[in-house]
Amino acid sequence: MARIVFIGAGSLGFTRGLVRDILTYPLLKDSTLVLMDINKERLDFARRAVNIIVERGKYPAKVIATMNRREALKGADAVVCTILAAPVQVWRHDIEIPKKYGVDINVGDTRSVSGVFRALRTIPVMLSICRDMEELCPNAILLNYTNPMAMLCRAMQRKSFIKLTGLCHSVQGTAWQIANWTKSPMDKVTYVCAGINHQAWFIKYECDHKDVYPKLRKVILTDKKIYNEEQVRNEMFLALGYYVTESSGHNSEYNWWFRKRPDLIKKYCTTGTGWNPGEYAYILKHYLRAEKHWKEDVKKWFDEGAPFPLERGAEYASAIINAYMGGEMYEFNGNVPNTGIIPNLPQNACVEVPVVANRKGFNPVYVGPLPPQCAALNNVNIAVEEMAVEAALTGDPLLVYRAICYDPLCAAVLSLREIKKMVQELLNKNKDYLPQFKSVKI
Repeated sequence: MARIVFIGAGSLGFTRGLVRDILTYPLLKDSTLVLMDINKERLDFARRAVNIIVERGKYPAKVIATMNRREALKGADAVVCTILAAPVQVWRHDIEIPKKYGVDINVGDTRSVSGVFRALRTIPVMLSICRDMEELCPNAILLNYTNPMAMLCRAMQRKSFIKLTGLCHSVQGTAWQIANWTKSPMDKVTYVCAGINHQAWFIKYECDHKDVYPKLRKVILTDKKIYNEEQVRNEMFLALGYYVTESSGHNSEYNWWFRKRPDLIKKYCTTGTGWNPGEYAYILKHYLRAEKHWKEDVKKWFDEGAPFPLERGAEYASAIINAYMGGEMYEFNGNVPNTGIIPNLPQNACVEVPVVANRKGFNPVYVGPLPPQCAALNNVNIAVEEMAVEAALTGDPLLVYRAICYDPLCAAVLSLREIKKMVQELLNKNKDYLPQFKSVKI
């Protein structure tokens, strides 16, 4: 019997889907599913929803709900983390303060100034989870879904011996997207994707052993609808020659080219997958709406009979847990330390590369050097992340400022003195959530 723990189990959709997928594996059908959240109402929703899945599937699984993290972690085999370390009302300042200075954020949870501040708040919490795991379940694996993925994983991998990796949907999502655009049957597609989270590159993408990139380039140049689906990423592909993971909304924040002027936002950031990259603070607005209406949404779902399919979905954490518990080996793209896997990215930086999961844990696959134009952009963002992680671990506010000096978007818009003023305002606003900082004065 596997003991699988969900930290931050109150997610309205994620926990249901992952539990459903886990229980479809014969090896995991009798798992003990431990749900942990600091929000009592959300935890109660998760408990009721998971119990419905267990009962409908007639699984011999056991469900436990608790607000005590240490109680949840004791004896765990696998831990899944989906937390938000500070409320949306705190996160909003990461987006609204930069806007005053002319830095226009669309998503703001992974990179640039807003991603750095989310990391500063979240790293201490993630390290405390690791410390609990080292004591209570030292052999468990930790699967992290919380952003900013690369900075959180880098901090944990520096400071903990726990076997951990970060999981993101952007690799598989982009692989399917390219297949759809080029009419390539997915069962005949093979690819190698590597780089850093949200900025990994399909350095090989083939269908039936033939390069798909010439066809993709032609489609993007001739089909206006497809071009407009991902304006930012399609422009990057046309310029750099390799397709990058994650949406245009995210990627417009990770470079110098698209969000530094209103006319460029209007030209290149008008459409995208899932959200509108041209809309300032789109994801913040989405979260604020969700925060306001989640109870109504939950009540409606239960009133409608709690409709939910029992067939396995595409959430691959379940396959990883199954492999670790002794089932079939599973290959995925995960976030791991760069132990020479990509030689032209910094040693030990957090990279997103092919990984094989088995009973031993996570086994990264050697990739080799990235194309220089891809490595160049990765290296700039890694430099920011490395400084931000060091700042979070040491409580050095000056290093926060220096990290953001090198952020491509902030550097494209602001002077060094303007960046310093903005960072100081953000540090002042966040000081109650930065216990590792003795002072927030730059």
